[in-house]
Amino acid sequence: MPPSFPGESRGPDRSRKLDPGFRRGTARLSSFIVAAALALAGCASAPPVAIDQRPSLGAASAETRTLAALARIERLNPALNAVIAVDPTALDQAAALDLQRKARGPLFGMPFLLKDNIEAKGPLPTTAGSLALKDNVTGRDAPLVANLRAAGAVIVGKANLSEWANMRSSNSISGWSAIGGQTRNPHALDRNPCGSSSGSGAAVAAGMVPAAIGTETDGSITCPAAVNGIVGFKPTVGLVSRTHIVPISHSQDTAGPMTRNVRDAALVLTAMAGTDSADPATAEADARRTDYVAALSADALRGRRIGVMRFADGFGTDAPFEEALATLRRAGAVLVDIANFEGRGAIGEAEYQVLLTEFKADLNAYLATLPPNVETRSLADLIAFNKAHAARELALFGQEIFIEAEATRGLDGPAYVKARADSLRMAGAEGIDRLLNQHDVVALVGPTMPPAWLIDAVNGDQISGGGAGGLAAVAGYPHLTVPMGAVKGLPVGLSFIGPKWSDGLILSLGYGYEQASQKRVEPQFLESIEEGPEIAPLLEPVE
Repeated sequence: MPPSFPGESRGPDRSRKLDPGFRRGTARLSSFIVAAALALAGCASAPPVAIDQRPSLGAASAETRTLAALARIERLNPALNAVIAVDPTALDQAAALDLQRKARGPLFGMPFLLKDNIEAKGPLPTTAGSLALKDNVTGRDAPLVANLRAAGAVIVGKANLSEWANMRSSNSISGWSAIGGQTRNPHALDRNPCGSSSGSGAAVAAGMVPAAIGTETDGSITCPAAVNGIVGFKPTVGLVSRTHIVPISHSQDTAGPMTRNVRDAALVLTAMAGTDSADPATAEADARRTDYVAALSADALRGRRIGVMRFADGFGTDAPFEEALATLRRAGAVLVDIANFEGRGAIGEAEYQVLLTEFKADLNAYLATLPPNVETRSLADLIAFNKAHAARELALFGQEIFIEAEATRGLDGPAYVKARADSLRMAGAEGIDRLLNQHDVVALVGPTMPPAWLIDAVNGDQISGGGAGGLAAVAGYPHLTVPMGAVKGLPVGLSFIGPKWSDGLILSLGYGYEQASQKRVEPQFLESIEEGPEIAPLLEPVE
């Protein structure tokens, strides 16, 4: 998600939500397995708690787990619009895994959703939410997807997203795409799920799947994870390949796991990380990656000096944040307040110039690799396409960011070169690195984002604060968000941020906090938070 752009009403095109292949697949299973899977999926009238989908030998088969996930998607997705398409090959993938009696990977049978800007082999297009890419079936697995499959994952479908990962308009509605309509927050359906990995966050929070893959340029994993009440991890840029992912910025883009707990995020990251010869940024990945699960420790906070980003707190999260800090202290952390950090505005201005320039260059390069039936081959083509399909694409908000990006002069331009050097220096060496060194701390913490805001088709996203993650996004450093409670029933997250390649440390610190706090809350699928038990009585008159 670009800086300060975190994302219509539900779209009428529901045919892709549950592909006919879903029903064909279920029909070939015995009625016993179908019944068992539906029971595991919790198909009662109330929103169910998700089944434990974590891989372990001797647990349910991959096929049963996959069918359970598909059943939950079929039941819950009409309310959320979190899943843009179900993969009709999902049950075939699972059946093939069940035949592997000896070599079962660490993610054996674990159902996954992919944000629909990540390519995967099979019949589903990779659309970035845009009608322009509705026929973009490439037949390619992104390397991170190939890594997940090799570890035993089952790709059950694609998750909705903010169209073009929120890189189209500053007045956008996070979670809206022309193909998928508006994703809704499962805690309160009139609230925004943030973006741009909106469907990934909402689907995991609702328990449709235990894990989804999101992508982030600036906040697109961590914001939806926080406001949907789950764990989201943005790795160091270069730890995970970006090949065959619809791009925004080669300087800041990365994919990362979105899960219900830190251990699963570490498990997924271990599987998906690695060097890719087609992505030069990942040259060090094989040397840097490790077993992130083995590095987790419930005692990780003891004796650790951690900086508190007071310059990034507020916006209605004060009470849960102070409670989180108290939990960190009880777990043995030594907290150091950091009151000020100057220059955040200058970083944002330089970052925006970088994103505009790289978006045009990187997207044009990506579009050139697509099948011939995809007629939009450049950003200029997309601008023209949206004008020709304005009744759906431009009815809610415009494409002024597209137009600004199209006007940029390329990666050799002096303005771009200076902006990239300035933004990286200010956020990295003079930002996170300086804060860590100056205060003698190993990591930084702060509230991730404010609670979810109302979906607003008139005014676009209305966000009351900027959160803690912008520095990590621009610097390309790791950023983890973990549930830290709720504000009037709406989840909020606690961010852990560290230096480059400190992914294992950050996951372990977050795990220590998670084990000590246990603050994740299950969504209630309320029509609005005003129906919740905390608020509804206060809205009634005194008798």
